[in-house]
Amino acid sequence: MPEEQVIFEPGVAESEVESGEPSETKQYTVTGGDWDTVLPAPEGETERLVVNMGPQHPSTHGVLRLILELEGETVTEARAGIGFLHTGIEKNLEFRNWVQGVTFVTRMDYLSPLFNETAYCLAVEKLLGITDDIPERASIIRVIMMEFTRITSHLVALATGGMEVGALTAMTFGFREREIGLDMNELITGLRMNPAYVRPGGVAEDLPENAKEDILAAVKLLRHRFKDLADLLIGNSIWVNRLKDVGYLNLTGCMQLGLTGPVLRSTGLPHDLRKAEPYCGYENYDFDIPTQTTCDSYGRFLIRVDEMYESLRIIEQAVDRLEPGPVMVADAKIAWPSKLSIGPDGQGNSLDHIKEIMGDSMEALIHHFKLVTEGFKVPPGQVYQAIEGPRGELGVVMVSDGGTRPYRVHFRDPAFNNLQAIPVMCEGGMVSDVVVAVASLDPVLGGVDR
Repeated sequence: MPEEQVIFEPGVAESEVESGEPSETKQYTVTGGDWDTVLPAPEGETERLVVNMGPQHPSTHGVLRLILELEGETVTEARAGIGFLHTGIEKNLEFRNWVQGVTFVTRMDYLSPLFNETAYCLAVEKLLGITDDIPERASIIRVIMMEFTRITSHLVALATGGMEVGALTAMTFGFREREIGLDMNELITGLRMNPAYVRPGGVAEDLPENAKEDILAAVKLLRHRFKDLADLLIGNSIWVNRLKDVGYLNLTGCMQLGLTGPVLRSTGLPHDLRKAEPYCGYENYDFDIPTQTTCDSYGRFLIRVDEMYESLRIIEQAVDRLEPGPVMVADAKIAWPSKLSIGPDGQGNSLDHIKEIMGDSMEALIHHFKLVTEGFKVPPGQVYQAIEGPRGELGVVMVSDGGTRPYRVHFRDPAFNNLQAIPVMCEGGMVSDVVVAVASLDPVLGGVDR
């Protein structure tokens, strides 16, 4: 029986407390006991436990909260709770000019920043009506950067997914190879992550000297290193048994929930926006769309491995297509009036850059100042631009009222839609399979919450 304990009501005077006169409020403290004395549930009823997995949990791929109702170790109900990483990026874009917006969107899905930037800039260019005026070299550089980012994102998915089910060597290999991709980001953009490198009209800076040789060397090394990960996991009986038939979702379920990316392609449907609705010249590249028909976590794992090899093929073709030329649109009302370059100290602008701006005319200097501080104006209109991100269709709804700032920007992040599949994937399975199912979705909560 619970032990009765007398407590005092809030606000009782100290004199009453010291006098030992109890109030009428009582509190019951339940003491321990032998488990064999616990009475079973009435016949026909079962004990169910509601637990939180997350938001601070290693297998939730970020600050994702899962509310699980359990009957023993079987999940009877699963719900996803999001919003812990909400940063108001979409609202902030309404108070920054069109170029400054790149710095915000690159930080949404922090594992695929170049995709966020490219989707945003393609939408701005569509509103400006300059899609066909983007220099080919800029589009090729965008493709190279996106495919390197696809590889680094997939490597994190495979590495963390392996770590969460106990395959620590998979994590070691995944993050080892990711460093190569991040080195390429740093070589070309100056930063490993969130570089704000893609700009409306092109890219911020041309490739550095000898970049082609460094890119091809990285591709060769990655192709060699990928074999370690493939040999370790593909066909591994423990890995297969852990992922096979877990997180099952067929084509009908994907279509009803709006799921895209590797989850959709694991049902056998070869849907990829690089083929279906090409952008940045993807129609000029020869590559395949990996698919599986297993509809489960193991099929999504195989697809991500195959997609990394296809990305290497695309990068090699892009390097072969590189020809000298501009990397920013020629329109002086959009592009800055001279090439950006840094001084010998690695900071600021070089003396040649300053002379070119200030030496032309006072009007050119004023134009440069207003373009940088106020930004360019975008004609009124509304567009939707979608690209194929590592997790599926990354779309941007963008509205302009004719000013120097967006009226409204809203992202369709694929991970947000994919999280809808958690109940259908997890309910009826074991608690341990929830970890595998969530890992196969590869959600990045920065993009989900924005």
